[in-house]
Amino acid sequence: MIPELILASGSPRRKDLLEEAGYAFRVVIPEVEENEDVSESIRKLTRENAELKAAAVSDGNPDCVVVAADTLVLLGNRVLTKPIDHGEASEMLASLNGKSHQVFTAFTVMHRDTGKILNRTVTTDVHFKNLTVPEMQDYHRKINPMDKAGAYAAQEHGELIIDRIEGSMTNVIGLPMDEVAELLDREFGIVPSIK
Repeated sequence: MIPELILASGSPRRKDLLEEAGYAFRVVIPEVEENEDVSESIRKLTRENAELKAAAVSDGNPDCVVVAADTLVLLGNRVLTKPIDHGEASEMLASLNGKSHQVFTAFTVMHRDTGKILNRTVTTDVHFKNLTVPEMQDYHRKINPMDKAGAYAAQEHGELIIDRIEGSMTNVIGLPMDEVAELLDREFGIVPSIK
C-alpha cells in the first residue's frame, strides 16, 4: 500500500510545482515558528526549518509521507530571509543587483510509521542583471516581495531581473522537483499519478 502524500507548506509555488509534476497530494499548513537566526549557517537553518515543518504535520498524520521545504538566499556571507517590510525588500533587491548569489532549498521527507526522516539540500546559482533604481521599483510593483526570500521570485517576471540561472529552476522557486521525485519514488514508491 502506497502511503498518502502531504505537502507541509502554505506556499502556493510549492503546491503548483507538485501539481504540475502530476502528484496526487493534499496540503496541510504547518503551524510552527520558523527559526530566522541568520547567525546560523544557511544549510543548518534551512534544514532545521524544513524538518520542523515536516514534524509538525507528521505528528497528526503518521501514516502519510510528508514533504516540507525551506528556501533562503545567500549573498556572500549574508543570509537573506523574507523581508519584514517594503523598505527591507527594496534594500534586499538592491543588494542582489548586478551580482551572483545562491539559493538554498532544504527539503525533508518524513514518514512517522516507518521512522524515515530524509533530508536533502539543493543549491542553485542565480546571476542578476544590472538594474536601474526605476527598474527595481517597477519589478516590485509587479510582484509581492513580502513572502519571498531575497524579495524576488524567479517565476514572476524573473526575466526582468535575472540574467541567468545555473542549476535547478524549481529549486529557486522553492522545491527542487528532480530530487524530490527521485526520493519519493525510491523510498516510498510514490510517483506522479497524472502525466
